[in-house]
Amino acid sequence: MSGEIAGGWGGLVQNGKTADPRKTFGAAVTAAARKNPAIVALSADSGGSSGLGDFKKEFPDRYYEFGIMEQGVVGIAAGLAATGKIPVFCAIAPFVTSRPFEMFRNDLGYMRQNVKIVGRNGGISYSDLGSTHHSLEDFAIIRMIPGVTILAPEDPGEIEGAVEAMLALKGPVYTRIGNDPIPELFERRPFQIGKGRVVRPGKDVTVVVTGAMAGNVLGAAEILAARGVDAEVLAMPTVWPLDGALILESRAKTGRVVTVEEHYVTGGLGTMVQELTAENNPAPVKKLGIPHGYASSGPYKELLAYYGLDGESIAASIADFVRAFP
Repeated sequence: MSGEIAGGWGGLVQNGKTADPRKTFGAAVTAAARKNPAIVALSADSGGSSGLGDFKKEFPDRYYEFGIMEQGVVGIAAGLAATGKIPVFCAIAPFVTSRPFEMFRNDLGYMRQNVKIVGRNGGISYSDLGSTHHSLEDFAIIRMIPGVTILAPEDPGEIEGAVEAMLALKGPVYTRIGNDPIPELFERRPFQIGKGRVVRPGKDVTVVVTGAMAGNVLGAAEILAARGVDAEVLAMPTVWPLDGALILESRAKTGRVVTVEEHYVTGGLGTMVQELTAENNPAPVKKLGIPHGYASSGPYKELLAYYGLDGESIAASIADFVRAFP
C-alpha cells in the first residue's frame, strides 16, 4: 500500500499517557520560534487558552494581542506575511473560520499568504457552550477556499509534527485541534502533509478517521474484532488534500468504507471520501459524524455518546453497515 504500517500494527502506542492538545500546540510553536525568528503569534484575547502563554513570555516582541476582532486579525496576519513573517493565529475554531470567512478567503486564500490559522476546541469539544462555540462546518467551508491545506492531527505527537509541517509549508494552512486531553496513539514519525497511514490492517471494512476521533475508532475496531469484523483503520491527519490513493487501495480490498469525524456528516471528510469513491469505481460509504443541525450542549463525553461517536456506538454502526452490504 502507498500508506505506511509503521512497526507492525501501525506503530500504535498504548501507554495510557494523555496530553492537552492546546498546550501541546503552544509548546510546539514556541519551540519552532526559537529556531525561526520569522514566526510570530497573534491572539484575539485568547492566547493563554490557546497554549501560547510561554510564547508571550519568551518572545514578547513577537506576540500580538488584538482583542476580540478576529476579522481584523486575519487581515493583519496577511499583512505580516507580506513582510516575510510567518503568523500563527489561534483561537476558538468557529471564530477563526466562520466569523472571518471573507477575510480568510480573500486576504489569505486569494493572496496565497503564508499564514497559519489554528482552530482550537474544534467539533463539539466546547460542549457546554453550545452551538455558537461548536465548529462543525469548518472542514467544509475552508475546503472551498482554493489552495488552503487543512490538518486535523490525531494525537500529541501528530500535533507536534503538524506544527512543524505547517510552518515549513509555504501558503495558508488551517489546523484544527480539540480541547479535552487526548491519548498518545502512534509512534512518532515525520508528519507528511497529504499522507494518511494504515494504523490497523484489516479486510472487512475500511474506516477512515481524522482528528480527535482516532482513539474512539481504534477502540471500536477492537470491539468489532471481538465480534468477527476485521476493520482496516486509516488515519487521515491531513483532511485536505485527501490521500485518495491510500483510501482507494484499501477500498479495493474491503469493498466498503466508513468515515468518522467530529464534523457535520454533510460537507466534511465523509463527503470528500464519497466524492473520491464516486469518481473511482463507486462503493458503499457510511458517514459517521454529527447530523446536519444545531448540536445539543452538555458534557463532552455524553455528547459524543448521544451522537454515536463513542467507541461502542461506532462499532455498532459499522457492524450494521457491514451486514447491510455483505
